[in-house]
Amino acid sequence: MTTTHQVKQTIPPWQAAGLDHVWMPYCQMKTAPTPIAVTHTEGVYLHLADGRRLIDGLASWWSACHGYNHPHIRAAMHRQIDAMSHVMFGGVNHEPASNLARRLAAILPGDLDRVFFSDSGSVAVEVAMKMALQYYRNRGDRGRTRFVSFANAYHGDTTGAMSLCDPDRSMHAAFGAALLQQTSLPLPNDAAALERFDDHLSRHRSELAGVFVEPLVQGAGGMRFHSPQTLAAISEACARHGVLLIADELATGFGRTGTMFAVEQAQIVPDILCLGKALTAGAVGLAATVATERVFRAFWSDDPGSALMHGPTFMANPLACAAAGASLDLFEREPRLEQVAKIERELRRGLEPCRHLPRVVDVRVKGAIGVVQVDSLDHVDRLRQAFVDRGVWIRPFGDCIYLTPPLVVAPDQLRQLTEAIVAVTEQWAAWSV
Repeated sequence: MTTTHQVKQTIPPWQAAGLDHVWMPYCQMKTAPTPIAVTHTEGVYLHLADGRRLIDGLASWWSACHGYNHPHIRAAMHRQIDAMSHVMFGGVNHEPASNLARRLAAILPGDLDRVFFSDSGSVAVEVAMKMALQYYRNRGDRGRTRFVSFANAYHGDTTGAMSLCDPDRSMHAAFGAALLQQTSLPLPNDAAALERFDDHLSRHRSELAGVFVEPLVQGAGGMRFHSPQTLAAISEACARHGVLLIADELATGFGRTGTMFAVEQAQIVPDILCLGKALTAGAVGLAATVATERVFRAFWSDDPGSALMHGPTFMANPLACAAAGASLDLFEREPRLEQVAKIERELRRGLEPCRHLPRVVDVRVKGAIGVVQVDSLDHVDRLRQAFVDRGVWIRPFGDCIYLTPPLVVAPDQLRQLTEAIVAVTEQWAAWSV
């Protein structure tokens, strides 16, 4: 049985041999085109089995912030794998994790000082949920069992994280009845929505364990932006009503929005913050859930039952921690945030012509994120192939054609990306006419 769409090009033997065994993400396997075969990466490029190379306009889902195969990160990983690639973290500690936790605490705002490592972003969100629930239980408040998240939210694909996603418009909407029941509210980006949000916290604070927010940019829920003022208002309402604020910075962390962390632009300190994706610069999986000292203190006890009973097998993997430490070195040594500011200016200039194209609803840019929103996205497979034919890897989804390039993308490479979006979007708009 061949589970992929008719193959139009010659594919390498290794890919042909695996077609009937690999289950790909986010696609209908029966009708999906054959995935592009990548043999190696370099800088901002994906090198394909057929000899072509593509500029990666997505940085492998926001993660490869320094580009691929950075020599400093590779060297750190080589040194670590020679010493110890992995060891359990239960009752055992090691230098890469200790150093990374200390360095993260130093650069995060406020007293976000307690770092709990895991192996993926969705798990980091699950840990944050568990942490918030137990925070109140340890304080004798067992009635706080629900969370608030926002319309168009996306927080991950695991079961708990799915319950925080938009219940009607997310890819997980079909699972609604099987999920934990949370509350989804409009983002309080105007007076009426803020009043509704504040009123909900006031009326339901006794049952709320926390509010989850993607600071400044909602990612997979539609690449929607909101202001630092909106984020600050959410924080102020949570503090006023005694509800924990949990910032999901899996996508926005490490310079993507123009500051090292998006919450900095609102000058807030959430109670819990989730990190992933660019934490290791896309080199290997690692995530972290970071809590303030106040949250941690609720677990500090002589009672073993007050401990946080969670521990992924590959938690604080030494190889991943070494990669993350090397990535932080690069943020210290190289002008990444200056590069983000330049990318932002070029994205604004380069994507602006799309605003006047048929079927384009909006063009928006925040840091190293550029979005062309359309009325509805059709001919998706043909659209993605058109980008590949122009030498770029761009994967539109939902109603968005977007860019989140590596932060080291050169001006000419970024122009190739934006010019491809303008040209292909103009072609695409005529396909249904």
